[in-house]
Amino acid sequence: MLYLVGLGLGDAKDITVKGLEVVRQCRRVYLEAYTSVLTVGKEVLEEFYGRELILADRETVEQEADSILKEADVCDVAFLVVGDPFGATTHSDLVLRAVKLGIPYTVIHNASIMNAVGCCGLQLYNFGETVSIVFWTDTWKPESFFDKITKNRQNGMHTLCLLDIKVKEQSPENLMKGRKIFEPPRYMSVNQAAEQLLAIIQNRRLQGEEPEITENTVCVGLARVGAPDQKIASGTLHQMSTVELGGPLHSLIITGTMHPLELEMLKLFSVDSSSFENNAFQRTT
Repeated sequence: MLYLVGLGLGDAKDITVKGLEVVRQCRRVYLEAYTSVLTVGKEVLEEFYGRELILADRETVEQEADSILKEADVCDVAFLVVGDPFGATTHSDLVLRAVKLGIPYTVIHNASIMNAVGCCGLQLYNFGETVSIVFWTDTWKPESFFDKITKNRQNGMHTLCLLDIKVKEQSPENLMKGRKIFEPPRYMSVNQAAEQLLAIIQNRRLQGEEPEITENTVCVGLARVGAPDQKIASGTLHQMSTVELGGPLHSLIITGTMHPLELEMLKLFSVDSSSFENNAFQRTT
């Protein structure tokens, strides 16, 4: 059996009882290590689970999936995913490979950022399409996510923005020369995401547009959701470019039309209540 086990969002103890039982019975246990991170390291997980974990990076999962599934038809193998196995990043490919090989699979769900964002008070059924905001480079500055945020907002929907994670990435030079030298991990902050959005707004204005999203659009910054030191801050997009939320992981929400109860909840986390009210009430119903 192949087990896909969600680990939740905080630390080692966020795994479900069912998930922990599975981890302790499996012959091999893999830890997916490139789409998200917990607030604790691999060693802490191993101590709590009482099992050795095999790190599975992007290369392993995408190019060496057969090694994960090896002998899973005659023994139990677990694949651990931070959050929910089918939350922010699906692992359908692994499931399809298992089915093709005649290996049965079971999914053990857990909390993910996709539902935990409700902690800020915005109602989950008022969210539109989720988008990813990637790190820009000197030569690559995509803006497609901005158009999706605009479409959500025009429909009165909130947008959850998942922020880029760079783990085990190679520089172009090392990649070209085939050197297995990796860059330090990088995690996009709410500040960086807001700065890129502000730059897009300026670009659109230079092109003669008046964007639906502006410097005064109400946003929510979230950091380390599910951890004891989680932080939430609400305010304008401009304020999100300077707010201090600490270490990773961060997420950003661009609000749409807000219900009065949503607005009351966001006030609990406001960076500046006066400017927040001036802007927020323009979009409430």
